[in-house]
Amino acid sequence: MAKSVRNLTKGLKAIEDLELLKLLKSEISFELSSNPFQGAETGSLGEFVVDYDSPRSKDVVFRRKLDSGEEVAVSAQLGPPNYDNDLVFQRNAFAKVCVKKPSFSSILQFDCQVYQVDDRSSEFSIDGAYYLRSSMSLIPSIYKGPFFSELDSKLQDALKEYLISKGIGTSLTNFILHYLHNKEQQQYVNWLKKGEDFLTKN
Repeated sequence: MAKSVRNLTKGLKAIEDLELLKLLKSEISFELSSNPFQGAETGSLGEFVVDYDSPRSKDVVFRRKLDSGEEVAVSAQLGPPNYDNDLVFQRNAFAKVCVKKPSFSSILQFDCQVYQVDDRSSEFSIDGAYYLRSSMSLIPSIYKGPFFSELDSKLQDALKEYLISKGIGTSLTNFILHYLHNKEQQQYVNWLKKGEDFLTKN
């Protein structure tokens, strides 16, 4: 009797695994055959290059060097989904933009959000701006500046124009959103395939 119960349990587990495997295969097939970002503007890196992109990491780093010797680095990753909009990209991107002058160890850092406006364009907003000394940036009590939203509106606009002059424009923000969403989709497919491989192992 006990042996029969064990065999029955084993058989039921095999059926459950098979059903799960079928669902995983179906989801993988759907993701590989679909193009959820069709019609969205892909944008361009311009003079930026992809400086860091690991398959296991959520963030990507883009970097450029200006003729003046200044370096601009953008570290970006997707935020949580927003299903309330009907846009192609349902996630904004959180981005840290750092500007470094060749003769200074300090950096000017901007915390930004990149978001889609419509199928052809995107925008970015600034949440914070900080002047950081590299040796002091990890001290939690250091004053980093006021809330960006409390700055004079003309100063806010001027700081945004400053970033645009460094190459943070619509073409780049379009590229960032498209790149990060493609990356997330590829990571999701890889996750599904790992589940498939696990279930097919004896």
